[in-house]
Amino acid sequence: MKYLCLVYSDEELLHSLPESPRDEECLAYAESVQESGRLVAGEALAPVQTATTVRVRTGKTTITDGPFAETKEQLAGFYMVEARDLNEALTIAAGIPAARVGSIEVRPVRELEVPARSAAGERG
Repeated sequence: MKYLCLVYSDEELLHSLPESPRDEECLAYAESVQESGRLVAGEALAPVQTATTVRVRTGKTTITDGPFAETKEQLAGFYMVEARDLNEALTIAAGIPAARVGSIEVRPVRELEVPARSAAGERG
């Protein structure tokens, strides 16, 4: 099953605390998860100030510079992993170096359901 491990941290503290992970450590951890065959995807994100938020309401698109909401912690990156179960995903998340200075939200990925086509509705 796929799980998304969302890495949250206060951007101002992420790289300034004594226990803050360095990029080399984060890369090494991602490589170890990759080598184990459990990493589907993973990336660090640019600072929240670079975000652009898009909303569509009643057919009108609104684009706003900056994040959707002001929060204490910002989304700093993610790991998409393949795990046997939630416990294995939590173990992987606990190893993410940024967990020492932030938090990791682990969520199962929901597969989108495609309605089955009826034989009469298929074109061929």
